[in-house]
Formats: sequence, structure tokens, C-alpha cells
Amino acid sequence: MFEEASEVFDNMFKSSFPLTFIVFIPAVLILVSPLPAEAAHEFTVYRMQQYDLQGQTYGTRNAILNTEARTVEAEVLSRRCVIMRLAEFSYEEYQKALRQSAGAVVIILPKNMSAMPQDIVQHFMELEPEMLATETIVPVYFAMEDDELLSIYTQTLTSSSSQGSLSAAEVLLHTATANGFQMVTSGAQSKAVSDWAITSLEGRLAGVGGEDLPTIVVVTHYDSFGVAPWLSYGADSNGSGVSMLLELARLFSKLYTYKRTHAGYNLLFFVSGGGKFNYQGTKRWLEDNLDHTDSSLLQDNVAFVLCLDTLGNGDTLHLHVSKPPKEGSPQFSLLKELELVAASQYPEVKFSMVHKKINLADDMLAWEHERFGIRRLPAFTLSHLPSHRLAQRFSIMDSRPYVDVEKLSRNTKLVAEALARVIYNLTEKGAPGDLQIFTEQMQVQDEQLSAVVDWLTAQPRAAQLVDKDSSVVSTLEYHLGHYLKDVKRHYVKADKRDPEFVFYDQLKQTMNAYRVKPAIFDLLLAVCIAAYLGVMYLAIQNFGVLYSVVRRITQPKTKTH
Repeated sequence: MFEEASEVFDNMFKSSFPLTFIVFIPAVLILVSPLPAEAAHEFTVYRMQQYDLQGQTYGTRNAILNTEARTVEAEVLSRRCVIMRLAEFSYEEYQKALRQSAGAVVIILPKNMSAMPQDIVQHFMELEPEMLATETIVPVYFAMEDDELLSIYTQTLTSSSSQGSLSAAEVLLHTATANGFQMVTSGAQSKAVSDWAITSLEGRLAGVGGEDLPTIVVVTHYDSFGVAPWLSYGADSNGSGVSMLLELARLFSKLYTYKRTHAGYNLLFFVSGGGKFNYQGTKRWLEDNLDHTDSSLLQDNVAFVLCLDTLGNGDTLHLHVSKPPKEGSPQFSLLKELELVAASQYPEVKFSMVHKKINLADDMLAWEHERFGIRRLPAFTLSHLPSHRLAQRFSIMDSRPYVDVEKLSRNTKLVAEALARVIYNLTEKGAPGDLQIFTEQMQVQDEQLSAVVDWLTAQPRAAQLVDKDSSVVSTLEYHLGHYLKDVKRHYVKADKRDPEFVFYDQLKQTMNAYRVKPAIFDLLLAVCIAAYLGVMYLAIQNFGVLYSVVRRITQPKTKTH
């Protein structure tokens, strides 16, 4: 009976190869068909800055990502998504990924960056400008750490680290059996944003006593800056400056309400946009007031321009000047009044003047007052930072904890007292240095300062994100209008033929991490399937022979007598 069955199967498969295909191939496909890719995690990523400024390109020039994840411990990073954690981040490893033409770099940030060790925070602050200065086509993203993303990083780290300590065969086996992650972004390629408008705001308090009154200009910029626009909250730089300007506007609006304290100075307040992009809002405002109009407070009798920048911490105050003020000038009077108030009322504050000439050869101006200095207006910047090069002015690490409201309040009161002494000429009238004007009902409100800083740091304020319809602009306009007169907006758009600045989109995207097998797994699986099918085909084609061999082996031996 078995001999007949073998002949039937042998003839059937030899004479009908399509039947062989129909019987065996579906079974093979069912057994080896891959499972659909599993979406391991979906999370938000924030792309590094991409902008052009005065013809120079900065940041990453690419936004598309669809590649397998690795960590820097892997030997080969080409066309891989390199995942790093901020705690272990180093510029050398970052450069290694760029040199090997990585497919992308994803830097994982901790949930609470203020809890990071200060040395790590300071180190990354110093690296941010270097990262932006290096133009690259490699997409660079930042993501906030969560449990799933940390698990992906840990698994990828284990896979990447083990490859360097194993033999070639072990690496091949490990690679074929390990799980990997395919990182994919949902957005399109980045493109330039056309007709983007940077908005600035001005308001004034008119003096009393004549037409040709001197004007004091108080200036600050509201935008923030960091290596990633969507993570730039700019608490100290320059949320503290905006908060101080609004409080000064409130205090002096009260003084100017009463006839007895209405001074003979015009007070002009200006909140500029695009400050982190070479003070584009201030530049256009000066052009509009000095070149394109016949009547402006800036054209008449400007006593001085006081710019406020990074004033929410520290026990030092520095008055940065491009040209030391001459004795007897209003600028010199403010310098002396600041020194007097600091020494008499706030001895813990170390006040000094820092002189730095304007360097027109630099791509970026150091401080905002230099924009006014170029137009020959007497100006200076007040800051608790001794140098414009300090990294915290341009960092995503500049978050809410970097503003000490008590010190911001103290600095605000010091500035307000010094300005009042200049406006009312108190020193020449013999008023002592410890005389306090802003007390009781006129005192600085800590709650208001804190509320403004909290509001400003609750949202990123990078210039690429704050358009003319932004709540940041409308809220600032509302508060200025509550204290000042003639509040108006000023817009600046880049020239279409020769733009000074160009912004790009796709700065915030959704990234998916899919759990996948590596490409070598597909290759080995194909080899195994081919070998299996080959063996099956040979067995079918030689079924009679195979059956005879199996029968001979399995047939019990007969005993011989």
C-alpha cells in the first residue's frame, strides 16, 4: 500500500509543479509572514533653529526623518537617527554624528530642566551657540523625556553598546534577533515663511511745561531665543526686562496723573520685536521715526535711551555704554543717580559702568543700545550681566526659576528711583540719596512683576512664533494702553529682494517610533525561506528515492538463523 502511495505522490508532484506551488507556498507564507509594525510611541519633537540673517544661514536645513534609531555608542551612525540624553550630551559626540552623516539627531531633555545639575546646564548653555553656528543638513530635534521614550533610549543603547564587544558572528546573530526602532516624523520638508511680520509696540506719557521738552526713552525687547524656538521661554532674557518696563510705565503714569508731580519730560516706552535677530524691530522703528517722518519725539530733544535687558537676578548692575557720557549731560546725570541710589538704598548691589565700542564688522550687535548709538542717539543698556557674550541670553535653559522676583523688584525700584531723581532734578535740589519716592501707594508691586514673568514664561516667545495676531502682542498692547497714551504698533517685514532675515516652518512636529526588526533580519529570513523551499522541492522531485531511503532505515531487520 505504501509503495502505491509513494508512486502517486511522486507522479503528482513531478507532473504538476504548479500544484506544488499551490500546496506549499501558502503554508510557508502563513508561517513566516511578518507582523505589522507596532507603533511603540508617539511624541512631540521640537526642531533646532533654522533661519537666515543678513545672508548667513544658521541651524539645521532639513526636517524629514525616516530612519532607524542608534545611540552614539554604535560604530556606524550613517543614515541612522542618533538618540542622545542631555545628561550625557557632549559636543564631540554631536559632531561625530554630523561627520558620519547621521540621518538625524534627537536630544532628550529632562521633564524638569531646573532640577538638572548646574554644571550640566551651564555646559549646554555654552554649547547652544556653537550648535547653531554649525550649519548642517542633518535634522536635529529635541524631545521631552517620558517613560516610553526613556525605554526606547535604553533598549537602543543596549543594542548599540553590545555591538562593539562581540565577535562578528555574535554581532550578526544579535543584529538579526534584536528589536530596533524606526523613527519617523509626520511633517513635510521645511520651507521659508513669506511675509512674516515682526511686531513692536510704543506708548508715551507727555510732559508738561512747553513744546520742546526733553524725551527719555525706555526700551526693551520681548522675544526669546534658544537652540529650539518652541523651547525658548526667555525668563530672565528678556521676560525680566518686559516686566520691569511695564511696572515703570505703571508707576510713572501715576506720577503724571497729578498736576503736582507731572514732570517736564516726555517719557516714551518701546517694546521691540526681533531683538534676538539683531534688533530688527528697533532698527525699523528708528528708520520710521528718523527717516520717514517730519515729526517725532526721537527727532527733537532726546535726553537718553535706557534699554532694559536681563535684570531678574544677581547682585550686580552694569550700565553698558558705547561712549562714556560727558559730565553735565542727562546721560551722566542718570549714571550718577544710579550710583547714588545703589550706594544709599541698596548697598548689596554692586553698580558699575562697562564701556564697549560698537563694532560694525560683527554680524550681531552686542546690546540694543547700539542700534540707537549708530543713529547718534545717547543710549545705554542696563543688565545684571557683565558681558553680552554670556550664554544665558540665548538659551532654552533660561526658564522661570532663573528669575528671582525679589531681586527683580529691587532692581525695578532702584531704576525707578534713579529715573525719578533725574526727571525731578532732586540731587540739585538737595534731596538726600536715601530719599524714597516710590513708597506706600506708589511702591513697586511684587505680585504684578511675578504675574507678568509667569505669563511670559508660560509660552515660547521666539520671533518665528509671535506673529501680529499672537496673544503675546495683544496682551502687551492691552497693558501698555492701560498706562500710556497713543499706544501703536510698528511692523517690520523682510525685503523680498534682499531679505535681512528669513524664518522657516516645521519647527514642531510629531514623531513616531515603530518597533521593527533590522534589515539584516529580512535578509536572513529570505535565505532561510529559500533554503526551506529548495529542500522541499528536492524532496518532492525525488520523493520515491527519499521514501525508499526512509523505508530502508525504518524497516525492522529480519533475524537470520
